[in-house]
Amino acid sequence: MTDRPDHQSAAGNRPQTDGLPKTQPIRPSQVQQNINARRMLRRLVQGENPPTAPLNIVDRLAGSPYANPTIQVGGVDASARKTIDFALHLAETMFRYGAGALEVETSIIAVTASLGLKYIEVDITNQSVAINYSPKDQTPVTLIRVVRSWTNNYAGLAQVHQLVTDIVAGGVGRDEAVRRLNDIIRKSKPFPRWMVTVAFGVFAAAFVGVLGGGPGASALAFASNLLVSLLARQLGRWRTPDFYVTAACAFLVTFIAVMLRWAGADIAPSIVVAGGILLLLPTGRLVSSVQDAINGFPVTAAGRFLSTILTFGAIVAGIAIALVLGDRLGTGAIDVTQTFPDAYPLWAQALLIGVAVLAIGITEQTQLKLLVPTAAVGLVGFFVLWGASYVGMGNRLSPALSAVVIGLLARIVALRLGAPQLVVAVPAALILLPGLTIFRSMYVLTLEEADILAGFGGMLNAGAIVLATAAGIVLGDNLARPLTKNLASNERRRIRRRR
Repeated sequence: MTDRPDHQSAAGNRPQTDGLPKTQPIRPSQVQQNINARRMLRRLVQGENPPTAPLNIVDRLAGSPYANPTIQVGGVDASARKTIDFALHLAETMFRYGAGALEVETSIIAVTASLGLKYIEVDITNQSVAINYSPKDQTPVTLIRVVRSWTNNYAGLAQVHQLVTDIVAGGVGRDEAVRRLNDIIRKSKPFPRWMVTVAFGVFAAAFVGVLGGGPGASALAFASNLLVSLLARQLGRWRTPDFYVTAACAFLVTFIAVMLRWAGADIAPSIVVAGGILLLLPTGRLVSSVQDAINGFPVTAAGRFLSTILTFGAIVAGIAIALVLGDRLGTGAIDVTQTFPDAYPLWAQALLIGVAVLAIGITEQTQLKLLVPTAAVGLVGFFVLWGASYVGMGNRLSPALSAVVIGLLARIVALRLGAPQLVVAVPAALILLPGLTIFRSMYVLTLEEADILAGFGGMLNAGAIVLATAAGIVLGDNLARPLTKNLASNERRRIRRRR
């Protein structure tokens, strides 16, 4: 055997062939750069997540006050049925008190996740909440709860919101949460019935003053709305359907105003009726329905929209019957084109708006600590409405802009005070609704057949303003979310420090 010649290079220690180019070694930095380039290209083409990956239900909490809940561990799955029962009871209570579908869904997800349940699915319709629990390799459990009644209790809704916040922060277990929820349900509302009745009349009197009515018109609005409140309470005791209760109340306030004008009282019936029907309008339900539609709950939104339309129909029917009856009794024609100059200076109107919003808060059974902040939000909305009207934005855009500001401020104020946005936004925004336009349009539709198209146009205009107001509140709520990210986390830190 002959020895093989050694052509090893000193640098690479590899055999080389004469006449062929030398191979340069690949450096580790070049390898890493190639890997990074391929990774960047893959992200640009595919995105961060596979396009067919299902959305984790806990991701629904993003942007809500309950994002990143504290998970309580320790064998909670062994009593999953009790946890689901509690979550359904919580959801039913929130629906009864006027919460929107998104708020109910996020509360259920946050509570079940915090109490240790995985594999949860939630389905919400207009009157029912269903929860499906399907752990791996176990028998699934599906429970449903139907909501059959509603009540005005914003104080209870705020307390439920605070309970969910405490659970998400890890400060409350299931047994204590069940006890606290039962205490909330059994607890009396913050204001007695007589105060709610008086507040009903005070709101009408104050708002009539803002519309341009003098002391006489405000006094008439106060008295007629006291009667309306008493009538609604009595009909409620007789289990009368809400449609007929609303129609009877609208009839009474309209008939009283028309008959007193016929008797010689120096008042404008339209302005009195406008102040009287505002509290009959389903503002909270309408805001919730628009919110549900925007947030992807079409079935719930459709059900609430139908209920809202029926309520508007009841108001229209009550006004129409009163006008026809008054016309048959010879009350004479009403000048619905009459405009009303300001009866009070701007500072006095602002004071009346503050009183009106306080009165709305009492009728909605808001917490005492929320009354003044809600009135402050309503005042800001009033000045935005006045400013927008002053620069010529029109009767549709001005309420919408004011509603956006009210929705934004309401979320900030409500979260700082441990309450959902709805309990501040709805009372503050009620002053934006076009009660005067509704009355004028109904009068034209009912008694002036020659101008029936004008009446329909007025009703469409009123409907556009109402929808724009509701959508503005929802838009303001969404615009405020980047500004309120730290509020929930700060609240959780305070809860942990108290433990």
